[in-house]
Amino acid sequence: MTGKTGNIILAGMIIGAILGVFGGLYAGDFFLSIRFIGTLFLNALKMIVVPLIVASMIVGVTSLGDVSKLGKTTGKTLLYYFITTGFSVVIGIILVNILKPGEGVESFGAFVPDLVANSTGKSFIDVIVGLIPPNIIDAAAKGKVLPLIVFSLLFGTVLTTIGEKGKPVIQFFEGLNVAIMKLVNWIIYFAPLGVMALIGGIIAENRESLTELLSSLALYSFTVIFGLIIHAVVILPLMLKLFTGRKPFRYFLNMGQALTTAFTTASSSATLPITMECIEEKNKVDERAASFVLPLGATINMDGTALYEAVAALFIAQIYGVELGFTDQIIIFLTATLASIGAAGIPHAGTVTMVFVLSAVGLPLEGIGLIWAIDWFLDRCRTTVNVWGDSVGAAVISETKEFKN
Repeated sequence: MTGKTGNIILAGMIIGAILGVFGGLYAGDFFLSIRFIGTLFLNALKMIVVPLIVASMIVGVTSLGDVSKLGKTTGKTLLYYFITTGFSVVIGIILVNILKPGEGVESFGAFVPDLVANSTGKSFIDVIVGLIPPNIIDAAAKGKVLPLIVFSLLFGTVLTTIGEKGKPVIQFFEGLNVAIMKLVNWIIYFAPLGVMALIGGIIAENRESLTELLSSLALYSFTVIFGLIIHAVVILPLMLKLFTGRKPFRYFLNMGQALTTAFTTASSSATLPITMECIEEKNKVDERAASFVLPLGATINMDGTALYEAVAALFIAQIYGVELGFTDQIIIFLTATLASIGAAGIPHAGTVTMVFVLSAVGLPLEGIGLIWAIDWFLDRCRTTVNVWGDSVGAAVISETKEFKN
């Protein structure tokens, strides 16, 4: 896709989002009736996520060659993810302690959402066990991305150790990866219409909660969004400039299609195909680094989600009048960081893993119901930051000696 075509599509996506907002507010019934168009666009993205992850991860691993490089690259990638996620949580904790959005807010309407209630029995051990599924085809059918990544890492590593017999298999996955990215280009052409239908339907469906967003939960929403802005506009661009020398603003503009899609779909996994297209075609990041880092990041690098979980936990504590000391807030820091890693790249995944954070400091799960009405909006904000963090991470890791050499 040429730069000119990409810019036209990006402009179309922005116009589509604006039309969706106003259409959802003033022509809600119509936009609810055409919401299926947005669903088709979202399904098209989800349709290619599994083959894209498998092909790109295997290509990324085999391109490293030496198996020892895989361990070093994985270690550096995980270190980057942990550092940026830690920064985001600290920002959230500092802001919520300063602004105190929960003071004076009533606990009326507290409940445990069904999505959360169905996940309360899960633990960190379950997440670890889930990394090795008994049936990889079943895991793919259920959209479980993390097991697919583990399998692809192992399979790609094996291919680099069997010499000539592995080359035809590697060439197959290289061809599959190219074909999938071509398919991504075709899907992007329909993005403006898909974005308009999705946003319009979302706004129309949640018009009533908009008033709640502007009243009792306004300061909470502001705290989350302000923290996300600090992380996205200050911390991540600083890391991009420091480790790569790239111009953050130009890099950000080139990620426009991916970030708009992330906000629309609230899913970093569904956005992955477009993220890879923007990273490789527009920002010219090493394809090997993008193939390795981005699928992994879409699953475990959740800066925005971690910040949201820390703010939400302390917000709920303030509402219920629970005084959390320094030790409790350290526990929130650790559990929010780890829980975000276990969050799937799907809508409301951060709300599900909130169970770990609240349980760790003894806060009632019913508190999640207090913020549920506006989670649809904040979910999109934090997903956009998640994707932006993945994008910066790909550029940073591409500068390591394993790729430079």
